[in-house]
Amino acid sequence: MDKNKILSVVVNQTMTSGEVLKELGISRARLSQLVKTNKLTRIKNNLFLKDEIIERKREQEGLRAKFYRPPKDPEEN
Repeated sequence: MDKNKILSVVVNQTMTSGEVLKELGISRARLSQLVKTNKLTRIKNNLFLKDEIIERKREQEGLRAKFYRPPKDPEEN
């Protein structure tokens, strides 16, 4: 496999931790927690598989819809 093909695969199939934070809308602490609990796999230092992040985003959206409770409006009390 030549160098350009390898670079293309890496660029198209991976995300940096900064990109993951933006994509999932989470903090660095939460990202570390997801890695420690094996919910996300860090490939090397700062890289994650894009497919795994997209799958996590789908799961996360489902969990937020199921469990998220918006803050109470103080005017309702």
